Amino acid sequence: MERVRDVSRLPKAHLHLHFTGSMRPGTLLELAEKYGVHLPDALTSGEPPKLRATDERGWFRFQRLYDIARSCLRAPEDIQRLVREAAEEDVRDGSGWLEIQVDPTSYAPMLGGLIPALEVILDAVERASRDTGLGMRVLVAANRMKHPLEARTLARLAVRYRDRGIVGFGLSNDERRGMARDFDRAFAIARDGGLLAAPHGGELTGPSSVRDCLDDLHASRVGHGVRAAEDPRLLRQLAERGVTCEVCPSSNVALGVYETPGDVPLRTLYEAGVPMALGADDPLLFGSRLAAQYTLARRHHGFTDGELAELARQSIRGSAAPEDVRKKLLVGVDEWLASEPTEPAGS
Repeated sequence: MERVRDVSRLPKAHLHLHFTGSMRPGTLLELAEKYGVHLPDALTSGEPPKLRATDERGWFRFQRLYDIARSCLRAPEDIQRLVREAAEEDVRDGSGWLEIQVDPTSYAPMLGGLIPALEVILDAVERASRDTGLGMRVLVAANRMKHPLEARTLARLAVRYRDRGIVGFGLSNDERRGMARDFDRAFAIARDGGLLAAPHGGELTGPSSVRDCLDDLHASRVGHGVRAAEDPRLLRQLAERGVTCEVCPSSNVALGVYETPGDVPLRTLYEAGVPMALGADDPLLFGSRLAAQYTLARRHHGFTDGELAELARQSIRGSAAPEDVRKKLLVGVDEWLASEPTEPAGS
């Protein structure tokens, strides 16, 4: 029987994981009981909720479930638990570096304000990194549904706390709302302050939103970016500039961007030379974590162990990890590939 290597032992970097969406389902249930929050059946059934966000009603339902889950994070100890458990899950999946994405304004009302909320989050990340051995940093994301002036405030705050573990600045929520160029000043503030630019684009809308991220926000990474596969010229541009796409296959299928895992254009991006970093996005809602994305690439797209190793390298190179951490992880990838396959090929 043909055997393959265990993808959970493949060193990798995780560059697309949202804060509340990283929560364990069991933790959500416990916190909801603690605070008397009624959870809809979609969050208590033990199965990922049925989602389809390609229309406004579907996106509203997805956002509503996310907001309900976030409302269960009310105290510093809840934040610490979430971050520690997210780190533990990543270590279990072979991650050596995690950049967790958060909009601190969402947690400010329950944690005493914007700055206290950010400091609670950064303290939790520092502690979880120390306790688990996982390299862990923060990417602050603005909400494109809010006014661009709020994004500028967040960008200045992110730069101010750069020495506390913030490495990048993003732009999330429904990419069909708000123009990327409306947030160009916020991204300029972030870039001038030494943060990498990693806005969302190219998931719910087409290649033009990826191009806007490049042209208007000067992105060095793009959250998702899969719709670039529809534009060969854009693919060449991404490859030539070395812009990493944070591709989240399970998320793409769960939200209805693609019908099946085999429809996600991993091969198209890979063969065009576009760097990719596979990510789990929101495991709480999509039902799978980081290693499962590599398994998906193997099962549905025929990625060999050598190609999976290259995907892991691309994730590491696209990260904000210090050079010594990158080197260590890259050596680990080579060692993984040199090891004997132990798993049945169908695993």
